[in-house]
Amino acid sequence: MPWRDDPLPYFIWVSEMMLQQTQVDTVIPYFHRFVARFPTVVELASADQQDVLKLWEGLGYYSRARNFHKAAQLLVSDYNGELPTSYEELQKLSGIGPYCAAAILSIAFQKPIPVVDGNVLRVFARFWGIEDDIRQAKVRVEIFNRLMPFIKKEKPADFNQGIMELGALICKPQKPLCNNCPISSDCYACKNNKVSELPFKSKSAKSPHYEIGVGVIWRGDQLLIAKRKVDQMLGGLWEFPGGKRQPQETLEETTHREILEETGLDVKVGAPYPVVKHAYTHFKITMTAFHCMSLSGEPVPNSSDELKWVSVSELAAFPFPKATLKVIESFRIMKNLKEF
Repeated sequence: MPWRDDPLPYFIWVSEMMLQQTQVDTVIPYFHRFVARFPTVVELASADQQDVLKLWEGLGYYSRARNFHKAAQLLVSDYNGELPTSYEELQKLSGIGPYCAAAILSIAFQKPIPVVDGNVLRVFARFWGIEDDIRQAKVRVEIFNRLMPFIKKEKPADFNQGIMELGALICKPQKPLCNNCPISSDCYACKNNKVSELPFKSKSAKSPHYEIGVGVIWRGDQLLIAKRKVDQMLGGLWEFPGGKRQPQETLEETTHREILEETGLDVKVGAPYPVVKHAYTHFKITMTAFHCMSLSGEPVPNSSDELKWVSVSELAAFPFPKATLKVIESFRIMKNLKEF
């Protein structure tokens, strides 16, 4: 992991923001590109948010990028560009919670503060025989407090990274490698044949599914894109106008209605592009983009921060959500773009 080779506080911070709910192998190329473009917190703070989001494009959970950028600006203006070394003070920065603060402080500053992520919860729910639902905050607090005296006796960075990797590589959710575990002889679950029962984690609510209709609206050789409001999900990213299908609507009707509501444009809804399926954290979508022609009116950003007419070649300059990128990719593989 490149941030371990040179554990500068800023590099550790970058990595921890990217690693939230994202696998290491996915993060590494993004990390390299990000620190090459913004090698210091000062350069990140002075960057345009659109440039930050563009570098983050495809990594998902874009609130992380917005919070990171906002925190960098606060760090430069109020903290002389230096990360606080207090656990409580560090959590005042946007996007940094208890886990992220513990990881940064232990790895970058050797502060004896235990990290408690999903891997650590699993390891010690099994090790100590904790049978409470690990979704409950009290379990996280209990494990944090019980680990505190142990981490004070060790090198904090090695301790935290060691127990996280123990969970990732040995104490796996399914088929853990107990024979290879260095602490199995003292593990409650292992000794009591409860490895498959622990940890207990209550079922999450079923993710809702939405059908989405969007319009790729053409006017001559240009098409219309909309910038999502900063306080919305995927805020600051660009997309094609559209929205959720209402009961009894066809997707063509949805697309026409949403475009009219969002932009004031009357359009002719034509043939669909390839359908895109995508899963977000709490819901799933099936998105159908339609080739649309502008019939009348000038676009007005009724529900977005900004609207732009751009050429296909200009799309690469804007940050888009992954689902929209899939639609854009279809432009590049379909011949005769406007012949539908």
